[in-house]
Amino acid sequence: MLCVDDHRLIREGIVRVLGLEPDIAVVAEASTGEEAIEEFHRHKPSVTLMDLRLPGTTGLEAIRAIRRSDPTARIVVLTMYHSDEDIYRALEAGAAGYLLKETLPQELIHAIREVHAGRRLIPADILARHEARMNQPTLSEREVQVLQLLARGMRNKEVAQELRISEDTARAYVRNIFIKLNVHDRTAALSEALRRGLVQLS
Repeated sequence: MLCVDDHRLIREGIVRVLGLEPDIAVVAEASTGEEAIEEFHRHKPSVTLMDLRLPGTTGLEAIRAIRRSDPTARIVVLTMYHSDEDIYRALEAGAAGYLLKETLPQELIHAIREVHAGRRLIPADILARHEARMNQPTLSEREVQVLQLLARGMRNKEVAQELRISEDTARAYVRNIFIKLNVHDRTAALSEALRRGLVQLS
């Protein structure tokens, strides 16, 4: 098994817990997305435990890269983040499990064994949120960029200048965002985007 987390204490705790199980062996650890990809290719672990928030290449990007090179890769997300968008993107990228870091050790061990056996392990509440998110319109990459700029307090003119597009185009993006998020103003759009995890305030 490969354990990926940027916090050393968390990795050591996971490795210690899993080391007590006779049928689970941690063959490698990684603290960044780049290291995760490298260690996966070096060791070909049967299961990878992946955090989402990593420095540099994110956990989500690492999942996508690993699954592109090996579509059979079995990956369990273990994170403290559970926004609708985090869940949706991770599962759409091919994660076979999604657990929160508050998960009990025995639940984590059970999830690893289930995923190793070729099954998915997604708690009912996480699965329900994923299914609800699947029924919602998906924002394009450009629309997410516009949202991020709106979160920084930019007006349409400033968004246009930042993205090197016309003000009319920026206005059209904002209008489409409102429609997809089912809101009528910027405040509501940002509130909904934060709730879903589409943007993060720095």
